[in-house]
Order: sequence, then structure tokens, then C-alpha cells
Amino acid sequence: MTDAELLAGYVEVWWEAIDDFTTLLEQIPEEQWDAPTDLPGWDVRAVAAHVAHLEKVLATGVEEQAEVGEPAHVTGAMGLYTEIGPVNRRTATPDELIREIRESATARHTALLADPPTDASARPERVFGGVPWDWRTLLRNRPLDVWMHEQDVRRAVQIPGGLDSRAARHSTDYLLESIGFVLAKRVGAPAGTTLVAEVEGSEPVAFVVNDARRGERLPEIPAEPTVRLRTGRESFLLLAGGRRAVGPDAVHLEGDPALGQRVLEAMATTP
Repeated sequence: MTDAELLAGYVEVWWEAIDDFTTLLEQIPEEQWDAPTDLPGWDVRAVAAHVAHLEKVLATGVEEQAEVGEPAHVTGAMGLYTEIGPVNRRTATPDELIREIRESATARHTALLADPPTDASARPERVFGGVPWDWRTLLRNRPLDVWMHEQDVRRAVQIPGGLDSRAARHSTDYLLESIGFVLAKRVGAPAGTTLVAEVEGSEPVAFVVNDARRGERLPEIPAEPTVRLRTGRESFLLLAGGRRAVGPDAVHLEGDPALGQRVLEAMATTP
């Protein structure tokens, strides 16, 4: 697959995620826009405002400014940056937020189709917050971010769904790649430790901690790994996304249960 084809695929998934997200927002009564989500300090309105903010910056190249203060739930500079959208849109109506997301995403989508990126390692002209991402990272992260926030909203207003979309599969497979890092760096498992992760709806993945103490993906699934974890897509994404704890029966561990539990506790890799 060429870089152009890879990046075009990410754009397609992001565009579908935007449509799914805004379609969901249209279903929510205005009184439920204040419903709290799993993200500390953010309700449904804040989640929508955050997405609107990032999509507008990407569409226009214009950064926003805001006095966000020092919210108790924020840790780090990027956390402060993500508060700008909700702060600047506190008085926006649901219709205004939905329209802003759609208009910004449409402008961005049109631009990407007219002049598609062809080098995945090149730097985009526009990246929000000055993060040093290349085209691959930027376009791969957008469907993940939008879809994760779709799920945040779904849980907040109790409208389940969206777990079998292209964005759901993309997000699951993307986050599964981080398991090797979790095993080797966050958990500190010794060299030779192997882990197999089986998430419903995705192909199993396997990792080994190599001699350099890095989590290396294995080309084949070992029959008897040090630890094997099996779980559903939603439970995996709640854990990997750092959203909330899952029930005791949501993840099935085989092999070294203590190691498996440490992996689960360290799994959150995206805010």
C-alpha cells in the first residue's frame, strides 16, 4: 500500500466517524447535553465543543485563545489546550456545535480530497496545539479521537451502539498496538515475556519483551504465552482509553494472572 492510499483510508474513516458523531448528537435532547461523561469535568456539551474546536483549527489553521484557569481535572499542557474548546463554547447551543463540527469537517474533507497528502512522514501545514505530528499520526489519530468521544457521549446519555463501525475497528486495532509498550515499559516485564491480546472483532495480536526491553510484535501467535487476555471491544476501549473500570468478568486472563492484572491496570494510553 502506498502512503497516498494509506492516508486516504484514514481520511475516509475519519469522515465516517464525523458523520456518526454528529448524527448521534442530533438525537440528544437539549436537557441531556449537561450529562456528565467519563472524562473528568466534561459533560456532553464539552465533548462536542472539544471536537468542534479541533476540527475548526484543522480547517482554518487559526488557533483559539482562552483563559482556562487551572481546572482540577487537568494534568499537563495538552490538557490545558483541550480546555480551550469547551471554554470558548460554553454558551453555544447544540445546533451551533453540530453545525460547526460539520462545516469545519466538510471544509477539511474537501481540501484533503482536492490536494491529498502523499507522504506519510511529511509534516502537515496545520496541526492543532503545535504537536509535532506527521501526516500519518495526524490522520490516524483523528478517527480515534472522534470515535472515542462518540462513545463517551453514548455512555453519558445511555444510547449504546457504534461498536461495529469502521472507526470502532480502526480505534481498536490502533490501540492494540500499544500493548507491547504497556507490557515492556509500563509494567516492566522481563525479557522473554509474551502476551497475547484477543479482542472481539479484531485479529489476535502477540508481543514479546525483547532483549532491549521493548515490546516487539510477534508475527505468529504463541500457543502458550506468559499471559493471554480476552475481552470484548467495549471493555478493551474503556481500559485502553482510561475511561472507567470494567466488571470482574469483562476480561478473561490466562497464564500469569498477576502479570495480566498489572497490564490491565497500566493499559490506559489515551485520554
